[in-house]
Amino acid sequence: MSLLVAILLGIVEGLTEYLPVSSTGHLILVSQLLGETSEGAKAFDIVIQLGAILAVVVHYRRLLGARLIGLLRGEVVSLRLAMALAVAFAPAAAVGFVLQKTIKAHLFGPMPVAIALFAGGVLMIVVERVRAKKQIQGLVGLEHVTPGRALVIGLGQCFSLWPGSSRSMCTIVAGQATGLSTATAAEFSFLLALPTLGAATLYEGFKARHELGSSSVGGAQVVVGLVVSFFVAWGVIAVFIKYLQRRGLEPFGFYRVALSAVVLWLALKG
Repeated sequence: MSLLVAILLGIVEGLTEYLPVSSTGHLILVSQLLGETSEGAKAFDIVIQLGAILAVVVHYRRLLGARLIGLLRGEVVSLRLAMALAVAFAPAAAVGFVLQKTIKAHLFGPMPVAIALFAGGVLMIVVERVRAKKQIQGLVGLEHVTPGRALVIGLGQCFSLWPGSSRSMCTIVAGQATGLSTATAAEFSFLLALPTLGAATLYEGFKARHELGSSSVGGAQVVVGLVVSFFVAWGVIAVFIKYLQRRGLEPFGFYRVALSAVVLWLALKG
């Protein structure tokens, strides 16, 4: 893998990790186009998520610091948020652990990604239009993420195990369904990325440590991918939250539908 390819994949990861368009789906498609389909390249796609995870830590450093101190002091607000994150994390962790081999064997390809992109795009368009018609604003603030709402969001996150679905899309839409505002659902989704992506990255990184160190990838490429994904994702988080406070997810739905059509056409053309 060249450094240029590592930079491109880092940009793709940073741009798409927190947008509801599926970072895994985009990385699979871009890797296919670039001819990076080795086991080492697949592991690289997962490990550079660490850059996006660190972007959340940096962006929410004040909130996370305050909640960590609150946990040590036994403050109710901090305990509730920690409980909500634990409840939301558990379902996908369990399902992913059991089905990881099946998912990698059958769903890491252009056709499954295209199907997931299309289905998720249509879902977002329908949800946004229903919310607009009923003038639903939703509850604002992470204090409204109760254990019950967190469980629904966690169950929604299970669907993101299908590449192309998008973890952000699944968790934001699930949060909307529980009565949260789009921006609040997105913020909780970003925080939920810490345990979810963190666990996946550490697990896959350990399993693929030999492939990552092989000549097909290289340590320098991994570092470059991590750094690029960090800075790009940090910028995306700040801009996306501000965007969601004014507008909804519908434009991303149309993007997903259009992209799925292109991918299906290319796949059928071979």
